[in-house]
This record gives sequence, C-alpha cells and structure tokens, in this order.
Amino acid sequence: MKRLIFFLIPFLFLSSCKVFNPSEMFHTGKDFSFDEFQSTVKEYVINPFDKIKMTVYTNNGFQLVDLEQKIQMNQYLPEYLVDKDGMVKLPVLGKIKIEGLTVEQAEKMLEEEYAKYFKKPFVILNITNRRVFVFSDGAEKGNVIIMDNPNFTLIEALAKVGGMTGFSKAYRIKLIRGDLSNPKVFLINISSIEDLKKANLVLQANDIIYVETRPKYASRFANELSPYLSLLTSILLVYSLFSK
Repeated sequence: MKRLIFFLIPFLFLSSCKVFNPSEMFHTGKDFSFDEFQSTVKEYVINPFDKIKMTVYTNNGFQLVDLEQKIQMNQYLPEYLVDKDGMVKLPVLGKIKIEGLTVEQAEKMLEEEYAKYFKKPFVILNITNRRVFVFSDGAEKGNVIIMDNPNFTLIEALAKVGGMTGFSKAYRIKLIRGDLSNPKVFLINISSIEDLKKANLVLQANDIIYVETRPKYASRFANELSPYLSLLTSILLVYSLFSK
C-alpha cells in the first residue's frame, strides 16, 4: 500500500502539470518580439472588408441614392463592401478607393466625386460591421463587442465586458491586429497611470484583445487531483476491509 501511494503521488503531480493551463490562447514565448506602437491613431480608418451604409443628399435635403418608399419606411439601406484592394463599388461612381480614409475624409471625398453629377451633394457614411473580440479573463470569458462610435478605444472595450477579474494581468494585455496569418501583436500595460495613455488607442475592426491571467493552480490542481483521490480512497477502503 505504501508503494502504491508513493507511486500515485508523483504521477498526480506530473499529470497535473500538463493541464494546469490548458485553455491558454495566443501564447508568446519569452523571446517573442512584440510590435512597437507608432503614433496613436485618433480616428478610425476604413479597412478592407468593412461594410458601409451610405446616404447621399443634395443641399436642399433631397435623397439622391434612393430606394422605394416602402423599403425606406423599413429604414433599410444597402450595404457596400470594401474589397481586399480597398475599393468599394458605389452607385453612379462605380469602384472607388476608400481604404485608409477616416469616415469624415471619405464623406468629403465622396461629396467631391458626386459633385461631378449632382448639385452640392453631401454624404453620410456609417460602418456597420465594426467589432472587436475581447477575452477579458484569459480564454474563459470571451465577448464580441460592436464598436458603436468612430473612436472606440481599448478602455471602452474593457468597460463593456465588465472590466477584468482578480486573476487578470493588467500589465499583460495583448492586442492582435491584422491578417491572422501574419498579425501584429502589441503588448499593453495599463497597470499604471503612465502606461494608461496606450490604453486609449483607437481600435480597428476585428482587433483581438486578450488579457492574460494568473494561472489558477490551486483550483485546477484540486480538480485534477479529485478523481485520483477518489480512486485512492476506494482502494484504501477495500484494503482496510480485507485486512480485517
């Protein structure tokens, strides 16, 4: 029996070590080189695969790019997709480059283009599919957050998911941006006021925010240990019955 116990104890530790943190995502090694922040973008810029809704008016408020009145009553407007080359196909204008512009810049540019066909037009643009993915407690808590304003920041995203837990590492927040086959990965620290400036960076659509957490060794070890303890208890019970 003593030999059995001595055999089980190291086995339990070894098996538990392998599963202490099985749900960890976006792991970066000790020598991983994080991307450096350039100047902080103050406004959202339009990217490939953004979807936009557009309304074009003349100076007296008449809507130019119009649909049937019945459809208008349902507040429906068509969506236009920015393709991988940063082009969008719009009524009258056809395909036009829009990537890299802020919403305000895009509206101004489109007004100039529509002025070739209409008198004093003005344009209203809305991006409809802007969202970010927030893992605020490691991989255990994930949320898809709709970006409801043009200058949606990291702090707003964290606030919308209820902040962070007692296990969250405020000094190790990973921001993953761009094509997932070759993304940019930024490491953000908001544990001090000095580093808080970076937390107000404007997010881009489809950004992934991953807040690292302290491993919950005690609870996970207990969970892994529980079935083995039950087995050991059963063996000891059987042994005690037969030994009598």
